[in-house]
Amino acid sequence: MALEGDLLTSLTGDTTLMAALTGGVHSDTHISRQYTPTAFDANGELLPCALLRMAADVPAPPHGRGSRQMVDVYLYQRTGYDAIRTARDRIFDLWHEKKIGAQTWQIFHTDDANDQEDDALGCSLIVTRFVVVRLK
Repeated sequence: MALEGDLLTSLTGDTTLMAALTGGVHSDTHISRQYTPTAFDANGELLPCALLRMAADVPAPPHGRGSRQMVDVYLYQRTGYDAIRTARDRIFDLWHEKKIGAQTWQIFHTDDANDQEDDALGCSLIVTRFVVVRLK
């Protein structure tokens, strides 16, 4: 849980990123009016926001305690992609080839799924993915 908290803090503590993501950065849930009400405006419309998801954690040989923790950041926007493209680029600057957290060796960007649509929310979606190489 410490890694997730460190990554979340690195995002929410960045004023440039938070200016683009007016609906905030969320984790351990999904985006909905019930679970993430701050991701929506007073009219119930989705604001640009992000969801941090800790994905697969795989051993990283030859180190017995090393791992590669996959991390996905889902970026949502009601229509268009301008705010979430800005957020994607800022997250890249904040994380790629950086060390965040006490036991992290380095974070690497792996790929993006750009200009997608989220059918459940009826909104624009970008997913940016990273791998955190770390000691467990």
